[in-house]
Amino acid sequence: MQNNFPNEGMSVIVKTITRFTVWLIFLYGLYIVIHGHLSPGGGFAGGVIVALSFVHLTLAYGKNFVMERVNKFAMNSLEAIAAILFVLTGLIGLYVMGNFLANFMGIGKLYTLLSAGYIPMLNIFICVKVGMGLYLVFYYLASFKPKEG
Repeated sequence: MQNNFPNEGMSVIVKTITRFTVWLIFLYGLYIVIHGHLSPGGGFAGGVIVALSFVHLTLAYGKNFVMERVNKFAMNSLEAIAAILFVLTGLIGLYVMGNFLANFMGIGKLYTLLSAGYIPMLNIFICVKVGMGLYLVFYYLASFKPKEG
């Protein structure tokens, strides 16, 4: 992989290690989200871990390297769509079952991955909302340049 920004980011050693660890961090965040109804974790914790994988990449390679490959508009859109889908899921529960966020999908066999009805789906929506939101806050704070004087 050719580095287009040789003066940005950290050393070659950090960049090399980051290429391997960023995917492990991201996959661990997804694991926490998907198994959130069976073990401690869920959408918020998994979203924070997913955002930290993007932060790790940004710190190692520099913000320009990441922003050439990640679309800010797409991240903002994903965050907004996740919030809308969460509210729509709650409204479907209100319409079908009579309560906001009522479990309208039923419950499968206990202690299995598909045992919680729509809760894993809500965890995914929360993960996208939290992950994209936290990373965008980090990005905008990293982009902030105070005026001199």
